[in-house]
Amino acid sequence: MKRKLNLSLTALVVGLMASTAPAWADFWSDAGAKYKGVVLHGVTESTPPSNYIKDILAPEFEKKTGIKVEIETTSWDQMYDKAIKDMEAQTGIYDMIYIEQDIIYAYLARNFLVDISKSLKDDPSLKAPEFDETHFTTFANYFKNADGDLFGIPMEAFIKVYLYRTDLFNDPKVKEAFKKETGKDLVPAKTHEEYTQIVEFFTKWGKDNNLELWGTTAQAHTGHPASWYEFFESIAPTFGVYNWGIDASKNYAASVANGGTMNSDKSKAALKYWLHLRDIAPPESAASTWSETASTFAAGRVAQGLIYGENAAWIASDAEKSKVVGNVGVALPPLEAGVLEEAEAGKGYIGYYDGGAFGLPATSKNKEATLLFLQFIGQDSVQSDWAVAAPRITNTATYDDPKIAEMDKKLGGYYSMLKNDGKLFAGAPAYPFHAQVREATAPIFYKILTGEVSPDEGLDQMAAAAEAELTNLGYRK
Repeated sequence: MKRKLNLSLTALVVGLMASTAPAWADFWSDAGAKYKGVVLHGVTESTPPSNYIKDILAPEFEKKTGIKVEIETTSWDQMYDKAIKDMEAQTGIYDMIYIEQDIIYAYLARNFLVDISKSLKDDPSLKAPEFDETHFTTFANYFKNADGDLFGIPMEAFIKVYLYRTDLFNDPKVKEAFKKETGKDLVPAKTHEEYTQIVEFFTKWGKDNNLELWGTTAQAHTGHPASWYEFFESIAPTFGVYNWGIDASKNYAASVANGGTMNSDKSKAALKYWLHLRDIAPPESAASTWSETASTFAAGRVAQGLIYGENAAWIASDAEKSKVVGNVGVALPPLEAGVLEEAEAGKGYIGYYDGGAFGLPATSKNKEATLLFLQFIGQDSVQSDWAVAAPRITNTATYDDPKIAEMDKKLGGYYSMLKNDGKLFAGAPAYPFHAQVREATAPIFYKILTGEVSPDEGLDQMAAAAEAELTNLGYRK
């Protein structure tokens, strides 16, 4: 009798599983049925992760749901211009937009985006079984509001790391020459003084040996925001200047006189350090943005440099694009004393944690179909191949995939660093006035780069300009 009952229960369970399995297995086709034939439009920057969405994930989603997804990949500035103008004019051209980590706060302040968490709670029929917000890395926190609701599905995340040429650092002849000249062993720098010594050595080494080789990259374009970002997001923090030197707790002060640090002694030392590196970097540095520094490193023109992680992977592994494959090491940026301890205590950070998400504009005319696609690119099952094809990790489970472990070896431990030390890096501060302050101060910064204004005077002017703009915007009282 007991055995018969167990068999009956087993049959019942099997029957229930059989009846429910197709619904789960066919969620995408079932959920997408009512939207079949809908065409979604998205705009994003032309990067490896975005191109993977366009070329691989969008066609796969269409095959499963019947919903077509057209992704427009363009330049960084055009991407922003098109997305913002569409949302401001409420024309509803785009159903998805790329949201870089540093612009999300401005978008939230203007109610540009749909609350993804709330939307899925309000309509459970749209919730994909394999989609779980808790599976994202902590980087997803940058795309949440004060209530913890998600307003963007992370699709790329990376830190800006210190790359160095292992073939040069391990060359016996080079090591002997460096030891003779400096009295030190040639190893990746941990301080700014050590980094400067290495830069000066390799720039001289290249000249003395008639090589196209310099000591470092420099993202120092004299008229592009990339240089402004390099200083405030990558260089200044390593000297202990955080959040661009603006202190929100002190009435959004930027100047030292009012409690800020934008023109502090630390900030001025950081700028002079960086300008010196720029002066002995490759000649293209004065026209280099975030992508040109990567090209410079990949071409074998420098011994080391600060490079965005989205480029680190192809530099280390793509022989068609890079001349230094197999010869790339990864290290933390050089730091001033005390900065690492502040970062470990959560009181500062050592560099930039960048990336972006796909958001759903409030002006979209296809919100439900778009929510399906955003969940599709956010589920665990699509992440590993994406991370191999493009250097990005947004879901915690991705780290444990054997393919990622193998890729990590090729990248000199970059994924391990992202997993273990990502907490030491930070995105842009949560300022909705991000673009306004940048635009108010960048022209002065460019004058510093061209030599029209001295570093000290220029930072003083920038701090004053920042405070004037924040006063105009109503933040400083």
